Amino acid sequence: MRVSPCHTLAAGAVAVALGLAGPAAAALGPSQLALVINDDEPNSVAVGALYRDARDIPEKNIVHVRIPKSPRQLTPEQFAPLRQQILDRLGPDIRAVLMVWTAPYAVGCNSITSALTLGYDAAQCAAPCGPGKPSAYFAADQASPAMAAMKISMLMPTGSLPLAKALIERGGTRYFRFPAAGAYYLTTSDGLRSVRARLFPPAGKVASHELTIKRLSADALEDAQDVMIYQTGMAKVDKLNTLRFLPGALADHLTSTGGDLLGDAQMSSLRWLEAGATASYGTVSEPCNHVQKFPHPTVLLKRYLSGDSAIEAYWKSVAWPAQGVFIGDPLAAPYAR
Repeated sequence: MRVSPCHTLAAGAVAVALGLAGPAAAALGPSQLALVINDDEPNSVAVGALYRDARDIPEKNIVHVRIPKSPRQLTPEQFAPLRQQILDRLGPDIRAVLMVWTAPYAVGCNSITSALTLGYDAAQCAAPCGPGKPSAYFAADQASPAMAAMKISMLMPTGSLPLAKALIERGGTRYFRFPAAGAYYLTTSDGLRSVRARLFPPAGKVASHELTIKRLSADALEDAQDVMIYQTGMAKVDKLNTLRFLPGALADHLTSTGGDLLGDAQMSSLRWLEAGATASYGTVSEPCNHVQKFPHPTVLLKRYLSGDSAIEAYWKSVAWPAQGVFIGDPLAAPYAR
């Protein structure tokens, strides 16, 4: 993880407060989600069928593609026809896309989710450690024409059928009453990866949602049994096996290659899903520690508590998403009403 030239948000970025007055948002629904299945991967076909049935995804929203051998990375030239094939199948009512596979997860230095949603960004690959292009989705409270043109996207990992089944089950949870939950924000001994600490929401209780915000100075959270949000900065996060993540939990760590899902140089963001989280995020190439390239803690919390789905809350929390891959269940929305 190299140091970025600047740690501050871009001028004019929206100042975010938790202010959760008023009714919860209407989260993204199954009829607005397209499901993309790789027919060359048996687990993609199996998990796609499970998800379609569990969420009642309309048959017209299913897109079949073929990606032989499931490479970790596609070239821009390989990706261009695949992207066009997917986009050509999306009706005007589709707002989001779930690609049902673990790999490929990168297109050049871009993540596959950003390359699908925003198009391949060659300029970012010319300077991976440089600034990224702003996303029209960042910190948005209301839909805009620019947002309407975007088809935000996420990956549903398929490496393990039991993991995928468990992920789908917890992503479908809806609460009649909010559970007592914790949102944990850790400032670690790794200063380069703790640059988000100044963006953490203030500690205290969000009484209307039965959620307590806790800011800790520690390298790992241990034995917490009520985790709804966990954000930290480490190359590897320890003690995940001691935690209980609530259905719908979001968790991520700021590090260089968390989005290298099948790599082992640093902790893969897949470890969060294996530990019980429902969605996560990580970068697929060296981003430097620009906070804009990672989920903004207060924006993510505000949007999720306001009723957004996991895919909406995560996309709205990343200002420069070109290098970041979103993974998990996009329709998870425990605070939707």
